[in-house]
Amino acid sequence: MWFLFAVLSALFAALTSILAKVGIEGVNSNLATAIRTAVVLAMSWGMVFLTKTQGGITEISKKSWVFLILSGLATGASWLCYYRALQVGKASQVVPVDKLSVVITLLLAFIFLHEEFTVKSLVGCVLIGAGTLLMVL
Repeated sequence: MWFLFAVLSALFAALTSILAKVGIEGVNSNLATAIRTAVVLAMSWGMVFLTKTQGGITEISKKSWVFLILSGLATGASWLCYYRALQVGKASQVVPVDKLSVVITLLLAFIFLHEEFTVKSLVGCVLIGAGTLLMVL
């Protein structure tokens, strides 16, 4: 089931890039990010209430609150940078560079989460890095 959601995530992320590139034309990138964020916020809370899971908010630990807030700050910074890059660059170049996050995530997961870093992971990172270089040069 995780794979289906991951594929859908990739599909929606691809749509996000194209829709954002068209929508950002003539709009300040920070304002565009704020509009996008407001829509995501409304959609997220809508799903919480639709699935009746809002009661779980009181059960979240302090550690989880800290890391969820830090994750939100990282997401916000990422989106602000991404929209600015889309505004001044080509989507076909910005998106591959943005996807270097896969390589960075694998490295951080190895360092901080002690996840296994295999030969397959290493080859994947090299291929993603090489592919990114090919796309932007």
